[in-house]
Amino acid sequence: MIEKNNNWPQFRVGCGYDVHKLAADRKLILCGVEIPYESGLLGHSDADVALHALMDALLGAAGLGDIGRHFPDTDMKFKDADSMLLLRQVVGLLQKHGWQINNADVTIMAQRPKLAPYIEQMAANIAREMRIERSAVNVKATTTEKLGFVGRGEGMASEAVVSIIRG
Repeated sequence: MIEKNNNWPQFRVGCGYDVHKLAADRKLILCGVEIPYESGLLGHSDADVALHALMDALLGAAGLGDIGRHFPDTDMKFKDADSMLLLRQVVGLLQKHGWQINNADVTIMAQRPKLAPYIEQMAANIAREMRIERSAVNVKATTTEKLGFVGRGEGMASEAVVSIIRG
């Protein structure tokens, strides 16, 4: 049996990954920012690939499953859902379990469009919803040098790493 030392804070790390296909007649929304582009991400919700990876990282760090468990694509109440509102629910769930978010690092993989003009607003949106300092959130974008489905412009992917503390 493992003994728990209640005098020490608990520190955990989580990682998340998500992919969505690009499709015509959809808005492109990343970290709550609507980005002008010829297509958007296809999904049951708003398909915000970056926030989906972030939510999975948060839930994983806290040992609370994943977004499919909490927001299943079989439930119509999540059809076209705003992922910023879903992030707010995930943050509330972590707080309910005594967790405080320490920091987040999000990488968005997209060949096009160029995301640099939107990065600051993306990070500010995440910091606001997670109730942490802006300096504790990093968002970055990269291409895949025209390799794979991202490089061919078929979709986008995102990874996120977070740390949380309790105690």
